[in-house]
Amino acid sequence: MAIKDVIQSTVDSNDVVLFMKGTPNFPQCGFSGQVVQILSYLDVPYTPVNCLETDEIRQGIKEFSSWPTIPQLYVKGEFIGGCDIVREMFQSGELASHLAGKGIPVKQPAKA
Repeated sequence: MAIKDVIQSTVDSNDVVLFMKGTPNFPQCGFSGQVVQILSYLDVPYTPVNCLETDEIRQGIKEFSSWPTIPQLYVKGEFIGGCDIVREMFQSGELASHLAGKGIPVKQPAKA
């Protein structure tokens, strides 16, 4: 199976997928760590994929999304973006509402 097919299958069979460097418990880069913190804060269930495990997946995910950097967040098969986009969406409240709109359970942040 080609790496593109493996990635497509992972994205298709999981509601929320984070392609990251390292693992949620031990992120290998600050950007991956930030996205893990955001998803943890929102209490979103997700499937992590460690892109450092093989060169094939590390290169494959960049080609799959036409996005040059890792981490990459997918929701219901849709590419959301990397760390900067996820962080901006989180800060504006857009990420929580987008996830909720897709039927993903999220902890709603307290209103200030």
